[in-house]
Amino acid sequence: MKIPIKVVNTDALQIDTDILVLKHAQDLFGVDWKVFSKLSKLQLISGEALPDYGDFLKTDTYGTITAKEVLFVGTEPLYKFRYQNIREFAYRALAHLGETSPEIERICFTIHGAGYGLDEIEAFESEIAGLVDAISQGKFPQKLKEIVIVEIRTSIAEQLSHSLKELLPQEAVIIKKDNNMGKTILPSSERLRDAGIASEEKPLVFVAMPFDPKMYDVFYYGIRGAVNNAGYLCERVDEAHFTGDVMERVKLRIRQADLVLADLTKANANVYLEVGYAWGIGKPTVLLVQDSNDLKFDVRGQKCLVYSGIRELEEMLHEELKNLPIQE
Repeated sequence: MKIPIKVVNTDALQIDTDILVLKHAQDLFGVDWKVFSKLSKLQLISGEALPDYGDFLKTDTYGTITAKEVLFVGTEPLYKFRYQNIREFAYRALAHLGETSPEIERICFTIHGAGYGLDEIEAFESEIAGLVDAISQGKFPQKLKEIVIVEIRTSIAEQLSHSLKELLPQEAVIIKKDNNMGKTILPSSERLRDAGIASEEKPLVFVAMPFDPKMYDVFYYGIRGAVNNAGYLCERVDEAHFTGDVMERVKLRIRQADLVLADLTKANANVYLEVGYAWGIGKPTVLLVQDSNDLKFDVRGQKCLVYSGIRELEEMLHEELKNLPIQE
């Protein structure tokens, strides 16, 4: 028996599935908010009904989105919802559906962490690991035929598909019958076993850079690839996904980081502020810029990697990380 898992590049509101699984991180963000807004307009759901941590809320969508039903899973607040929490979320969601909706055949999940600064690949692998945990214990709808992970951004979907292929070469969770033990899962990779559980043990690189759509490819292909290939987590903080004092959140992650990478392109004031804080606490930093004319006087005397293209940046950063080993 096998249960296929695949990444689909589309809008979560338009995916044809029996049920769409979303989190409620004691507030609403991204797809969670979009779906809630559609349901609440028809008074199908209210904010008071959304689940606390550990609870669940399942509702019919009545055609407001393509999915037939939605399951909201209560989680920790967003700033606490990290890799191990994502693994637990996926496990709890699938196990809950195994108990309450055994007839379901197709389940859709979104990815988590991408919008609020977690390392997307690590977060994705943590989610897959949670699904594998549940399936390996038989805690899933017994008529389940497919699990879909939906991602609307084409470039990210491609990267996730590549990661999934490495984790599950057959792009499915393979189950075999054991006469003595019942259902057991075929052995999985060490990378899958550790996802989420050992994530926080990896050295952390915090990236300070403008949240500008023009810089997306710089981050996803030039920076994150080099950082991940070196075995490190690659995180940043998106102020759009946090309430309260965002700078306190940024300062916390800088303090926890082993290295700060700062792209000074366009001389963004927030990035300079983050670099100043990192210097102030003695945190190792690597500076990047596309045009040296963007550099302000206080960093012109510092070493800075000047790049003209994404491939060049990835290669330069790869060499830089080799020459500046991060101590765990």
